[in-house]
Amino acid sequence: MQSNEIMAPGSVWLVGAGPGDPDLLTRKAEKLIAAADIIFHDALVGPAILDLAAPGVEKVSVGKRSGRHSKSQGTINDLLLAAALEGRRVVRLKGGDPSIFGRSNEELDHLVAHGVPVRICPGITAASAAAASSLASLTLRGSARKLAFVTAHSRAGEAVDHDWKAFADGKSTLAIYMGRDAAAEISSSLIGAGLPGTTPVLIACDVSLPTEKLLRTRLNLLPLAVDAVSGKSPTLILIGEAVAARPSQDLGRSFYDYSHSALDRRVEHDLP
Repeated sequence: MQSNEIMAPGSVWLVGAGPGDPDLLTRKAEKLIAAADIIFHDALVGPAILDLAAPGVEKVSVGKRSGRHSKSQGTINDLLLAAALEGRRVVRLKGGDPSIFGRSNEELDHLVAHGVPVRICPGITAASAAAASSLASLTLRGSARKLAFVTAHSRAGEAVDHDWKAFADGKSTLAIYMGRDAAAEISSSLIGAGLPGTTPVLIACDVSLPTEKLLRTRLNLLPLAVDAVSGKSPTLILIGEAVAARPSQDLGRSFYDYSHSALDRRVEHDLP
């Protein structure tokens, strides 16, 4: 099958670009990228993935990062529609999985309302990639029977609005996306809802990329730990017993443990 036969002219595919490493793309995603006439991509989709497109393919950044929106969602919807109505093979390339905090429904509804064929190609989400990098499991028999994907992003000027008590049962793993700027609120809200401050936390920055940083800490150290390690990098926070360090884990990569660091001792000294 020729690469462009996978996608009909005038159609749109919402394609998951995965966490960043091109080797973590699905085979189908790679074929769709190669078949596209035009690619609308998020800010977090790196050049190594965009380079998989055919020579001369138009690439349009429509990236949205915290506090920096290059295009409104309505504008993105209209750009996708216009390209499809021109008979182009359109790929909307989204970081991670399009269906997890990717605002896919807004684009799907807009395209379907105008009769444009649209499909989704799933991708590996950052939580799965971070767990793999840290040799952890997102679930754990007996102590982590639930997995919740949570976004800490809210509209400008609004507080993060979650039922924190529902997440504080101690039998869940929380995968918190876009949590860097809300670390203090996440920590205080979960502890206030009853989750122990000693609950294990894994902070993952630039997941799957050569610059990836992994940090183990605990819930009551989360704000300081995020400040120390994340900078401006995309940051995922995993919370729960499933991500606790285990003797069998020999990572052989950049990994930090703040449970017994100078930072930890400083915070312990300050805690009541």
